[in-house]
Order: sequence, then structure tokens, then C-alpha cells
Amino acid sequence: MDETMTDQSLTIPRPLNLIGGTWRAAALGRELPMISPIDGMRFASIADSGPEDVAAAIDAARAALGGEWGGLTAAERGRLMLRLALRLEAEAEALARLETRDNGKPIAQSRADMAALVRYFEYYGGAADKLHGEVIPFLNGYDVMSLREAHGVTGHIIPWNYPVQIFGRSVGAALAMGNATVTKPAEDACLTILRIGELAGEVGFPPGAINIVTGRGEVAGRALSEHPGVDFISFTGSPEVGQAIQIAAARNHIPCTLELGGKSPQIVFEDADLDAALPVIVNAIVQNGGQTCSAGSRVLIQRGIWDRLTGMLATRFRAVEARPSGEDAVLGPLISARQMARVQAYIDATTAPLIARGTVAPDVPAGGFYIAPALFGPVDPQSPLAQDEVFGPVLAAIPFDTEAEAIAIANGTEYGLAAGIWTRDGDRQARVARAMRCGQVYINGYGAGGGIELPFGGVRKSGHGREKGFVALSEFSRLKTIIHRYG
Repeated sequence: MDETMTDQSLTIPRPLNLIGGTWRAAALGRELPMISPIDGMRFASIADSGPEDVAAAIDAARAALGGEWGGLTAAERGRLMLRLALRLEAEAEALARLETRDNGKPIAQSRADMAALVRYFEYYGGAADKLHGEVIPFLNGYDVMSLREAHGVTGHIIPWNYPVQIFGRSVGAALAMGNATVTKPAEDACLTILRIGELAGEVGFPPGAINIVTGRGEVAGRALSEHPGVDFISFTGSPEVGQAIQIAAARNHIPCTLELGGKSPQIVFEDADLDAALPVIVNAIVQNGGQTCSAGSRVLIQRGIWDRLTGMLATRFRAVEARPSGEDAVLGPLISARQMARVQAYIDATTAPLIARGTVAPDVPAGGFYIAPALFGPVDPQSPLAQDEVFGPVLAAIPFDTEAEAIAIANGTEYGLAAGIWTRDGDRQARVARAMRCGQVYINGYGAGGGIELPFGGVRKSGHGREKGFVALSEFSRLKTIIHRYG
């Protein structure tokens, strides 16, 4: 077993919440066990927080807005964020090892996540003083200007699949705009976020600017989404929970950003460069065990290259081995026994032919949550495997004949997050990209190495609002218009 998984020198945060710059146990003194996906063993605990803890964090955030944090200029906020980025970069390897132990993902993926986290704080730290207002021409005798200002207290409910990346893109943008934040990370993987909270305090973030409350989603997460003291909610997770978040936000008349998953297609036309497409298609479903909202979980293949491409994919799938993290591991365990059972249920229920299956290494820890990747096809476009977000390393291959048919199949789910298009035909690239009903489209590629600068979000069941990029600063702020009559 790789030392990355078992290193006893890991700095594991205590089972405490960060509230108003101090570390506190849950009000009722309860804790939750942290189970490593690598071996199924308990290796840490977190605070099992309730509404009292959430309310205390919101009060601390509100106090910060009226105190030191709220008094900082945009440039001063940016400098603090850049200081944290440097500290995160210095701690990146230790943070990556903690993330792998907590989340189970291969160490190379954890390192990539840390690099993205650093970049988020660099990007938003540099952008903090660069979102300008406007002067609006109006009647004689009037000066009119618009400006963007912080919502106030922003709530951030973070999932377990990419904890640090989503913390960076969500909390980073909110801090840049001057909001005070309360984060409720997923109970399945939150230790790295707690460690980031420690580092933020060490580099000088004022008390209350960053508050972190752990616990169960149905208790602490619900309390955060329903609290009237929150001015904006950012949520990444399932459509079902996202619907509940949106209802809670509506009751309090506050806006929210929801990123709720997808069933993203990769469309491969007969003129595509298959050698270039092959590793990208496989990586898009194997990365992070397929537990990625934008995973390319459907591959649409033009019939003339069906046999050739499925044969190439089969060879590649058979070579993928699920195993504990190591320097060259590409597929680790799934997050939990529950998630493993869910993915296996889809595999067992699928009536489509199995084209190829990878393997699970024979020496994986007996209690770990490992599952072999699977490629099925041809898959009925209306079947559960082609319609549901499996959230595991399972790829549905679907044949098509014409461009119009490919577009109809690609858009034929309730989701709309991302899509990939593989073709050398420039006219087709433009036509199909514009026809995709989703938030991001990749042409002859898929994914963008974190894509920190690129607006990201979905339509329909994939949610609404945009994070990443400069546009996120607009999401995490509100517009005010000031009309000055001087005549």
C-alpha cells in the first residue's frame, strides 16, 4: 500500500468548527466518524453540528461585516487572498495527501485539485479590486452610477467529490467581493477544508470572514440553507437537494447558485481524430471514479466508426485498474459503501451489452470501496444508463447516423452541463456547439484543467447561475444604482 495513504505525519484537523476565528466543538458535543474510502476504516472525527452551531457561524459572519473584515478595501482583501494562495502552495503536498486519505482519489488528482485551489485564490485575489461600476447617461441635471457590492453573508454547501476546488471557486469569489462566508462541507470529505480554515487564520484573515461548520447535510446543511440571516446560497450537489435549497432560498427571498450534475455527452463524428479522442474520452469518465458532475458519461459514436472506436475504447477500459492511491494510479475507490452499491446497482440492472470491463487490483484493502470501470453499448438513449447520473466509472456508448440525430440524443436528457464534440469539420463544430443545450462545450477536447477562468454552470436539471471566471464576481454581488440630482 502506498505511503500516501498511511502516512502518520498527516495533519488531521480536530473535530471542531471554525466560528468567528475560534475553534469550537459542536454545541451538543456530538461527533461523526470519518471513514477513508481506501480501506473503509475510521481514521478521524468531525463535529456533528446542529442549527445552534450554524446560527453562531452566521452571527460571526454578520459581525465580521460590521468589523475588521467589512472595513477592508478591495485591494486589502485581494492581498489577503494572495497571501493565502502562497501559503496553500507551500502546503500543497501535505494538503494533497490529506485529501487522498479523506476522499480516496489518486494522489495525482489530489495534487491537481490543490493546484486549482491555489489558482482560484490567485485569480480572485487579483480580481478583488477590478470589478468596476458604470456611469449611466440620463437626464440633464443627474449623475447616475451603478456599483456592485457584497450580498453580505453567503452560505456555501460543498460536495465531497471536489471539496477544495469547489471551496476555492465558491468561497474565493465570495471573499473577493467582500462577503463573509459560512461553509458547510460534505460530511464524507471535509478535513482538507478545515485545514484550509486553519491556514487562513494563520495568514491573517479577520475573525468571521471564513466560518466552517461540519455535520450532516440534512441537519447542518438544511439549517444553513433555511436561516434568514443568510443573504446568498451557493450549492453543488444532487438535483433533489438543489430543489430543496432553492425552495428554502425562495422562502427567504434570496438568490442562489445551483450546480446540480449532468449526463454529459461526447459526440464523435466519422472524421474525428480517434487517437486524440481516445484517452480524453476514457479519462472523462474514469477521473475521480466518474464522481464528477461534468463527467463525459455518454459517448455518441457515428455508426461508420462504431466498431473501430468501441474496439479502441474496450482495449483502454480493460487496462484500467481500480486500486489504492499511488504515483501512477488513475482510478481509486468510490467515496462510500453507499455510492459503490448505487453504481453497482446500475451495472447489474443494465440490459445493454457489456463491451469491456476494467479490473480491481487483487491486493486492495478488503474494506475499500473499489469498483471496476465498465463500458456498455449499444445503449438505448432512453434507458436509465443513458438518462440517469450514475456518478461512477460507467460509460454508455450510443450509436448515431446523422448530425441531427446526434444533437437530438445529446440534448435528450433532463441535464445540460457540458458536452464534447469531436470532428475536423469547422462548419460542423460551430453548428453542433451552438445546438448544445448546456453551459460548456468543448471542441476536440474535454475539460480544461480546472478551467478557473472559464464560466461554469448548467441549464435545466443541471442547475442555474455561473461560477468560475470573472462572471462569478457578479453572482456573488448585487447591483446598486445611485441617482444623484444636482440641477
